[in-house]
Amino acid sequence: MSNLEKIMEELHGAVAASLLDRVQAGEATASELSVAVKFLKDNGIDAVAKPESPLLNLATSLPFQDPDAPLTSQDIA
Repeated sequence: MSNLEKIMEELHGAVAASLLDRVQAGEATASELSVAVKFLKDNGIDAVAKPESPLLNLATSLPFQDPDAPLTSQDIA
């Protein structure tokens, strides 16, 4: 491994650790959360919403409708 590769690996780890610390401490700003989401996406990290997981709780609390779900009379009113 070259010196540059080692530096990049250390930098990547430090960024991940810093973001994780801010999120876990509840101190992350909206901007930092956005950076964390992009960091995960850029690194191919996905999550599956399991029953009673924070991800599923978040998804079910959002005010969006499933685009494949049939419309009801409440949607039209």
